[in-house]
Amino acid sequence: MVVPSLQQQLWLPSFAELQYNNEWYRLFTVALTHGGIFHLGFNMYSLMVLGNPLEAAFGKQKFLIVFFFSLLTGSLTSAYFASLYGASVGASGAVFGLFGALVIVGKKIGADIRSIVVIIGINFAFGFAIGGVDWRAHLGGLIGGAVAAQLVMKQPRYF
Repeated sequence: MVVPSLQQQLWLPSFAELQYNNEWYRLFTVALTHGGIFHLGFNMYSLMVLGNPLEAAFGKQKFLIVFFFSLLTGSLTSAYFASLYGASVGASGAVFGLFGALVIVGKKIGADIRSIVVIIGINFAFGFAIGGVDWRAHLGGLIGGAVAAQLVMKQPRYF
């Protein structure tokens, strides 16, 4: 990152530190920080590949609801289960939420979702294999995205 001190103000600390410092904005600002150019690149590419069809399916407002709800649930899960001095960076929780939403949309339209589920599994396995990956944020975002997609699909699309 160009300004390291700014990154330290935006990354996601443990839940205890969030409470102690009353810095709840970090649940969202963590998506602005990344662990390097490859981390940023993979998240941007995933956002494009997953986000474009989901935005077309939901509309802009509902897509943003799914994205930010996934980010929030991923961040909360990460912070709650983090060690006291742990920290997390990236938007991967929100990206995994888009995977969860894609599964829900795929099931709704009758698509074969096995390939999506395999990609999710490979991404989880990759995270465990290389280490240093916050699988808790991924899991929280995945669940949050699936729940948010279910909720927004119950509402009629106006836009």
